[in-house]
Amino acid sequence: MATARLLGARIAREKAAGDIAVGSLHWGSNWGYAIAAEQRAFAHALVDSGVVDVVHGHSSHHAKGVEVYRGKPIIYGCGDFLNDYEGISGYEEYRGDLSLAYFPTFDTATGELTEFRLVPIRMIRFSLQDASHADAAWLQALLTREGKKLGTSVELAAATELRVRW
Repeated sequence: MATARLLGARIAREKAAGDIAVGSLHWGSNWGYAIAAEQRAFAHALVDSGVVDVVHGHSSHHAKGVEVYRGKPIIYGCGDFLNDYEGISGYEEYRGDLSLAYFPTFDTATGELTEFRLVPIRMIRFSLQDASHADAAWLQALLTREGKKLGTSVELAAATELRVRW
């Protein structure tokens, strides 16, 4: 993974003590839950570089599974906050109207992930609204199903707050 090593070296030159480095990557398909082996290997290599604290994958128009690798969160597909896909048919099963705000918490002494909260959001007519309990439960089931392959599960921690377990 030469590219991951090069990126890690570049980030290391810029990262100061106490910084959290986010590797934000536009990758993968717009629809579907599959995570290519190459994506997973690249995400792991970024974490293995020792300087990337969060891998933030985006391209999918819906949430995908999350992983915690060596104490660092990997978001393989974050979904959209706002988009112009509303009303386009054929992808309703993915619930592209639902999104998540991701809130990882790190131990300041060790840099390890201590908590990973997700807040569901619903998009309607180009506006963001609180997701319903039913929407949060749907996301919880989806992320647990997809996370099983990645060593994570998600629990409904409050009416509409989710917590990742690893």
